[in-house]
Amino acid sequence: MPGIDLSMNLPPQPADADLDGRLARALAEVRAESGLAPYLTYQQPGGTGAERKAAAEWLGGMVADLAGGLTADRLILAPGTQPALFALLLAHAAPGDAILTEKLTYPGFKAAAAALGVALIGVEMDGEGMIPGALDRAARGGTAKIVYLTPTMQNPTTATMSADRRKRIAAVVRKRGLVLIEDDPYTFLAPGLPPISSFVPERSYFAASLSKAIAPGLRTSIVVAPDAAAAARCAALLRAVVQMSSPLMAAIATQWMRDGTAADLIKATRKETAARQTLARDALQGQDAIAHPAGLHVWLGLPNRWPAPRFVAHLGGRGLAVVTADAFATDAAPPNAIRLALGAARNQAQLARALAILAEALGEGATGDVIV
Repeated sequence: MPGIDLSMNLPPQPADADLDGRLARALAEVRAESGLAPYLTYQQPGGTGAERKAAAEWLGGMVADLAGGLTADRLILAPGTQPALFALLLAHAAPGDAILTEKLTYPGFKAAAAALGVALIGVEMDGEGMIPGALDRAARGGTAKIVYLTPTMQNPTTATMSADRRKRIAAVVRKRGLVLIEDDPYTFLAPGLPPISSFVPERSYFAASLSKAIAPGLRTSIVVAPDAAAAARCAALLRAVVQMSSPLMAAIATQWMRDGTAADLIKATRKETAARQTLARDALQGQDAIAHPAGLHVWLGLPNRWPAPRFVAHLGGRGLAVVTADAFATDAAPPNAIRLALGAARNQAQLARALAILAEALGEGATGDVIV
């Protein structure tokens, strides 16, 4: 039986969403409007004026708390959030600096910080994510000037901050003079909560990606800066990192924002993700599993008899790939846990097989089978 990879956190592609058909129609519409040749040359980093205007209007409708001060000149389009994060680190950090983040954080940010010689200081978390008092204590010395966090369905713990928690984090950001990088790729899957940035916009960058809500291949992330000057600086640094977004991908993404396709695809992703979470909840009953009902992943604590590296190796022998806590840890003592990316399975039937393999493997350790 071919292997099943639940290690990469990406959205499912529901069959009834007709992603192939929608892509073909979008490409035909772009071609009919201006031809394809203009999208095969260099364009300005951060998106064209028309693209940024369309993205600002769409994002303001999707994340209402940003709408009041959201203008196109505060916004850039990036080819995914990863290069945008790198550009923001270039703008606000230098080798030897320290950045505050959750004790478990996004591996891509870890990689960007390591490449720039920037240290990460893990801040204590609870069921809602980063603890405001712990952030305040960590920032008190003044050595760290940046805080990076993911407040919605945090990767990997799935912790989601309440509106009150977000206000308290914002208050610490302002009190300690921090720069906030708010990475919220899951905001479209769990709408209704205000971004932390909406409480402290003058000190915040807010990044919302289509990678987790529609498809990573679109390579489209929307970054909202504190003001137009900060956005222009970020766009200039983005040129140094990756030159520009793919013009054709940006055109398709903004076309979908304008005509309602993006919203329709996000609804389809939410529906499929909810069904997959139900499968996971049923399969993992009695286990130390934490998930958000709209989330793409599950955080699974392992029993002591199954150290995470040995358990992952055991699953690998069964054709199943997952990720251990080490990939997310900011210190040398990660929890004994793994992350399951539910959207990585091709369909619900494949996911059900993967979950059955996982549940059986957990039980095998309890029956005294040899652990390999």
